[in-house]
Amino acid sequence: MLIGCTLTYSNHFFNAFHFDDFHTIVNNAYIRDLRNIPLFFKDGATSSVLPANQSYRPVVTTSLAIDYWLGGYDLFFFHLDNFLLFLLQGIGMVYLFRRIFDAASADSNNIYFAIAATTWYLLHPAMAETVNYIIARSDIISTVFVIVSFLLYICSPFCRKTGLYLIGVVIGALAKPPAVMFAPMLLLYILFFEEGLGFTDIFKRANVKRTGRAILKSLPAFIVCAAVYELTDKLTPKTWVPGGHSAMQYLITQPFVILHYFYMFFFPVQLSVDTDWTKLNSIWDIRFFVGCLFILVLLVIAFTTSKKQKLRPISFGICWFLLALLPTSSIIPLAEVLNDHRMYFPFIGLMISAGWAVKLAVSYYLPEHKNRIIAAAIVILCCYAVGTWQRNNVWFSEETLWRDATIKSPGNGRAWMNYGVAQMANNELKGAEASFTTASDYMPAYDLIYVNLGILKQTENDTAKAEEFFKRAVSINPNDANAFYFYGRFLYNQVRLKEAAGNLIRAMAISPGDLQTRLQLMAVYAGMEDWAGLQNLIQSSENLFPGNAEIANYASMAKLKENEAGQEEDKLAKYPNAAGYIDLSLMYYRAGQFDKCIAACNKALALKPGYDLAYNNICASYNKMGQWDLAIQAGEEGLKANPNNILLKNNLAATRAGKSKTK
Repeated sequence: MLIGCTLTYSNHFFNAFHFDDFHTIVNNAYIRDLRNIPLFFKDGATSSVLPANQSYRPVVTTSLAIDYWLGGYDLFFFHLDNFLLFLLQGIGMVYLFRRIFDAASADSNNIYFAIAATTWYLLHPAMAETVNYIIARSDIISTVFVIVSFLLYICSPFCRKTGLYLIGVVIGALAKPPAVMFAPMLLLYILFFEEGLGFTDIFKRANVKRTGRAILKSLPAFIVCAAVYELTDKLTPKTWVPGGHSAMQYLITQPFVILHYFYMFFFPVQLSVDTDWTKLNSIWDIRFFVGCLFILVLLVIAFTTSKKQKLRPISFGICWFLLALLPTSSIIPLAEVLNDHRMYFPFIGLMISAGWAVKLAVSYYLPEHKNRIIAAAIVILCCYAVGTWQRNNVWFSEETLWRDATIKSPGNGRAWMNYGVAQMANNELKGAEASFTTASDYMPAYDLIYVNLGILKQTENDTAKAEEFFKRAVSINPNDANAFYFYGRFLYNQVRLKEAAGNLIRAMAISPGDLQTRLQLMAVYAGMEDWAGLQNLIQSSENLFPGNAEIANYASMAKLKENEAGQEEDKLAKYPNAAGYIDLSLMYYRAGQFDKCIAACNKALALKPGYDLAYNNICASYNKMGQWDLAIQAGEEGLKANPNNILLKNNLAATRAGKSKTK
């Protein structure tokens, strides 16, 4: 089983970062230092540079920091971590499945069916959507430790008695909250396999003590799971946004989504990283009734099969499937109504049901066809393995992944946008623009589309159009740090430093943990020679990212330049001269310290009355400060001294134009 799984996934270890990997891993400077690990457990904001995506998953962030420590951004270590956890989960599933099968009907052959069912799971193409997606290791970790808790409870009387079996589910829930569904799953396990009760037996008077005993045994799990869920909710930053809007529309869509997941269990032919499914508008949509009917049929099967001990694994598996989907299918309305990696945890339940159903068919109902069933199972497993290999190839790069998404989900604007980004990275600018245009047709209010169009036009040196797109992006979503960051970077490249600083400051206010924004703002401050602003930014950045080499370089530069400015002031104090004060005023002007610029110019005028360059700098400073009348007064005084000063004439004209606009 392990060898077959490893061979199937042998082509995935260098697949690229994708989607949420960028704001949680690539751009997240917190994971670059193991000393931040204690901080991960205190502050959920360390999980991502995007406030709306910051959630409390400290175990995941810790694992990412360890991967970075091992090899920087070497993709191999990130994928190896995911895959080893995946294999560990497979080993745990074999023993869990065998215990469940033995509880229903002890048989030495149960181990082989447990291995076969687990192999089916490991080779299933839907699992590739999680294994290839690095940040989706949250699903892997939470699932692994749910299985660990089950095995500790079942196999270790000491862990059961002391409650140590709950350590696994606590770790799992700190990776992803759906792990707390362990509590109701454990209750069902105890009812079915320890107390020997089916659903209908629970309500019989004669079984009150046994039902109460099952509830009492599972009570610690409910208490701990509720507590860790409350902790997770409390420490999740208030900026986190699940993305969904209408809870009712999301809820009525989920029955048909669950039917889709069930279909994909057997026929995983339409896997897509980002589907174009949308919410149902009302309950009168036929899909709502079809989905509800399907769930009703599942529940009937679960109730019926729970009546007999030999059939209870089927019932337990169906319940696992539905319980594992409960958090994403009803409790929290998410941005996407369905996502393929959400099948990862629930499919364990379907594997229990299907694996046991095959065992019953082979051992009890169709023994004469045993060899044919085994042969068919081997062929099916090989087909699933081929499908997984192909999905690994799809996940190879951003271009291959999003091209596949546009084919399978042609109505998804985000898929078209991400495909355009991949095309732009490969310098396919015409194709990228066409993809962005298609994306805007489907999602006209999605700001990142216009951010990318701005970057595209900037690449083509169409600065006017680029700025138009950047402005549109920030107007659509004034809470998106990315829009302000890329607009600020554009303005920096246009040497419009003051405007660049304003946009980058906005971006940093929204996302203070984004190192790239801070470094870009440092470059702007250095260009403006605003050493005081640079020093303040460096100080706050060093607190967040101690030991960062790029911040240290800016710190050295700021210290050197501040010393130079101080030396220039000391020199002028000893040997005052008008030209020297003009040079000093220019330093202050570039730094945005307009009051100091005016003061230096006044000292120059005291030494050289009527100095037109001094009046020019005073005019320009008051212009920047919006003090139009004082700027005009200084400009007119300067032109009296030198009517031919073209620079002064231009500054005065700009001042008058600015004053007329404010009126």
